[in-house]
Amino acid sequence: MNHIEVKSAAELKLMRRAGLVVAEGLEAMCDAVAVGVTTGEIDRIGRSVLERRGATSSFLGYGGEWGTPFPAVACISVNEELVHGIPGDRVLHDGDLVSIDFGAIIEGWHGDAARTVVVGEADPADAALIEATRAAMWAGARAMRDGGRVGDVSKAIDGYVKRLPVSYGTLREYTGHGIGSEMHMSPDVPNWYRPRPTPRLRAGMALAIEPMLTRGTHHTLELDDDWTVVSRDGSRGAHWENTVALTGDGVWVLTEPDGGATELGDLFGPLAD
Repeated sequence: MNHIEVKSAAELKLMRRAGLVVAEGLEAMCDAVAVGVTTGEIDRIGRSVLERRGATSSFLGYGGEWGTPFPAVACISVNEELVHGIPGDRVLHDGDLVSIDFGAIIEGWHGDAARTVVVGEADPADAALIEATRAAMWAGARAMRDGGRVGDVSKAIDGYVKRLPVSYGTLREYTGHGIGSEMHMSPDVPNWYRPRPTPRLRAGMALAIEPMLTRGTHHTLELDDDWTVVSRDGSRGAHWENTVALTGDGVWVLTEPDGGATELGDLFGPLAD
């Protein structure tokens, strides 16, 4: 069974600082999404937030040790681009579906989150897709508990999606993950469930929970840029992610300004300042 990094209270607080930078950056970038804006311009806003907050990027240069290093601080994926889209000169148009994934490092500790928004007026089916993805993420966060298992998170996400009146494709080749002193760590956190042994969770552990849904199937292709992942059937997708930690008192969403209090209710358990 893969080892999961357990953080001290001080280390979780550093991750919270990184998470708040991520939250600020995502808010600024999402607010900038508009007709005529390029994905590269949005990425530059993320860079400005990192610089202003004294943080470094989890994404910039990532993957260089085994392939093409990622050239930006945010993954910005549009419409049928599901994850890992490279920002550049692509111009946004009314109705585009835009997923923004962003990560920050403070004193060696990472925060990672993603949001999906629509340019201008949303197609009702796109709005429903975004809400389904957002709500599935929160279902996964609520399933985190001391003594539980990683599989409980997967089961909660998958169960929520399968109970919806609309059928969505849940990406299987791309999953959530452990996070802390590295952006991607053990364990993998699949968004679909199959009965199998999975690691136990305990206070001090943190997961990046990130459902990725499409309006079609779960099948994907990677483009020749070695990064951008698109739906094989051309269907649009949404991505919603938060860095979620377990404390001795409950669940703490490090990349939400309120720590997850609004969504988690009695499950909310932040560390005292």
